Amino acid sequence: MKKNKLTIFIFVAMLLGIIIGSLLHQNNLIANGKADVAFYTDKISIATKIFLNLIKMIIGPLVFSSLVVGVAKLGDIKVVGRVGGKTLSWFIFATFISLSLGMLLVNFFQPGASMHIPLPNESVKIGVVAASMNVNDFASHIFPTSIFKAMAENEILQIIIFSLFFGVACAAMPDIASPVIKALDAVTHIMLKVTHFVMNFAPIAVFAAISSVIAQNGLEVLATFGKLIGEFYLGLFLLWCILILLGFLVIGKRITKLIYSIKDAVLLAFSTASSESAFPKLIQQLERFGCSNKIVSFVLPLGYSFNLDGSMMYMTFASLFIAQCYHIELTFAQQLSMLLILMLTSKGIAGVPRASLVVISGALSTFHIPEAGLLLLMGIDQVLDMGRSATNVVGNAVATSVVSKWENELK
Repeated sequence: MKKNKLTIFIFVAMLLGIIIGSLLHQNNLIANGKADVAFYTDKISIATKIFLNLIKMIIGPLVFSSLVVGVAKLGDIKVVGRVGGKTLSWFIFATFISLSLGMLLVNFFQPGASMHIPLPNESVKIGVVAASMNVNDFASHIFPTSIFKAMAENEILQIIIFSLFFGVACAAMPDIASPVIKALDAVTHIMLKVTHFVMNFAPIAVFAAISSVIAQNGLEVLATFGKLIGEFYLGLFLLWCILILLGFLVIGKRITKLIYSIKDAVLLAFSTASSESAFPKLIQQLERFGCSNKIVSFVLPLGYSFNLDGSMMYMTFASLFIAQCYHIELTFAQQLSMLLILMLTSKGIAGVPRASLVVISGALSTFHIPEAGLLLLMGIDQVLDMGRSATNVVGNAVATSVVSKWENELK
């Protein structure tokens, strides 16, 4: 209910932003001047900056705690052995496909190219510095000299490197590290609660961002949002086809029966825009399909943290869309680096509503792309969330059935 209220508030804020921005734009055209619009966008940007600062303060602690806990828990794969290894292999493979497909499609369609959003001066300066950095500088830069400095400056790559070392060390000494893992797990949940609190300010920030963009560019920018939604859903359809094809290669023609068996769970996830709401239903339907209870009980919960294919594709799609809106050119190597960062930072928090915004924000800051672009997406996030939630259910259902087949546990 609370999530639905927030969605309604964001939608109302978007509509008000469109109306106010349109009136300002029309008045500016009649007056044949830009002073009024410039004054409005300068003052209203305060709300946007405050919200983005609140988002930024979450990134470091959340990425560190969730990634360390995730890596440490993967150490349990040595105990569960063969099943865990196969499950993890499938998750990594499916995640890479989802992220890569999003990257390919957004480069092909260029949905943000028609937007003309001015780049903040500070971002321009940072971008020039980053562009002049050579390979040696970049390689040495990603390894932190201090985790506290990396946290303070939101250096996501450096936080990831430290978190990986810390997580592997915890996994190597589970008895001693157990209290630390429990504490960091608690920190993760606390930071996700903080994210929930921060999101209450989202409607104000959305109003500020939408009204500012339309005041400067007019209603023509709305066509970009319609184009984005259509192209994203086309991407989800292609992802479904790939996942079903991969499932067919393992379980054969039974993949058709699988998709039919989980239709209720998929529709529930789509209508509620929450893959978590379909979790109990999906367990029942997978067991009725023929997957053994022990495989479902192991793979599915793990998949809800590590294998949300629809959310993964959205992250690359959204990140590169925002870069296009600001006309920031990213090389192929930079885009691959972004893909890797999203793959690592999303684990363990991708299934939490709105937490994907924090993950995307971290990737944007790493490549010096203004995080304000996130607010452009929030007005249509509910529509996009419906499709990616349904895709998450399909991806986890296919993963569970594939692992069941590999273990000869599919009846």
